[in-house]
Amino acid sequence: MAIMVFAGLSLPPASAPAMAEPYRLAPYKDDLFAYPKILDEQYDGAYLEVEYDRPRDLDARDAVRGEKVKPDYVSLDPNAVTADRTVKLGRKSISYYAVGKVDGGAKAIVVFVHGLGTGRDTGVDDWIHGGNFNRIKNLMMRNDGVYLSPSFSNYRSGGAEEMRDLILFASVMSPDAPVFLACGSMGAKLCWRLFRDDAVRPLLGGVMLLDPVMDRDDIRFAAALPPADRVPILITGSREDTRVGWKAQRDLFVAMKTGVPDYPIRYVLFSAGTHGLSWRMVDWRTTLNWMLETGGR
Repeated sequence: MAIMVFAGLSLPPASAPAMAEPYRLAPYKDDLFAYPKILDEQYDGAYLEVEYDRPRDLDARDAVRGEKVKPDYVSLDPNAVTADRTVKLGRKSISYYAVGKVDGGAKAIVVFVHGLGTGRDTGVDDWIHGGNFNRIKNLMMRNDGVYLSPSFSNYRSGGAEEMRDLILFASVMSPDAPVFLACGSMGAKLCWRLFRDDAVRPLLGGVMLLDPVMDRDDIRFAAALPPADRVPILITGSREDTRVGWKAQRDLFVAMKTGVPDYPIRYVLFSAGTHGLSWRMVDWRTTLNWMLETGGR
């Protein structure tokens, strides 16, 4: 494990990448990971209900049901550009895995914020959740990005401060890279704290709320932002999620589209599946490319 020490952080002025073509993620195993079938589409495609079929999307996909995906879904090439690091920022030490441009110069930064009962190891496990974490690692590696899966102490202000410092550190290392938060379950609470942070929000290219705990005040905060400050949001849920439920998620999405029709927000509902299904089924590439296009980066 590499340990780096930084006494403080100073963020350079934001600048737009000087690129002939807009930065977008190239295809990678899209035939295996793209949404299999759209059952319902509303709000010009901002609302999708996606079919989840257990015999196809679980039984036929996994070598060991729910524990290990079949090798076709996995490439271990990112192992060559994976680092297990701890960075000391002031008095705090933050441990994280980094995949891709681990030493800076990334064109995009994706940060996985795990939920209760999991940790940073979950975010880099190649074999669970249908290989979907392996896909995001490959997407970042193959597109000059960096993927971070960190530890944090809690889902309150302390954890938010740790993630804030890590994001600022990553942005110093890759100053032109938009930051995308992928927030699982209770991790959404922490991500909304980051969303509200005036130092973090200008760096964000998008926020993915995967099976999230939702709060009406958070949506109200986003809805009140001026157009230039709006951060693209994806919310995902599943119809059999009895832990956090999907109806409240959908209702908050509808409230946003009703109150601020042009806000860049999407909701993807999976037709079946329990809590945590989104980590298996979310289409990282489609989502990130939409956020890149919407955010104009």
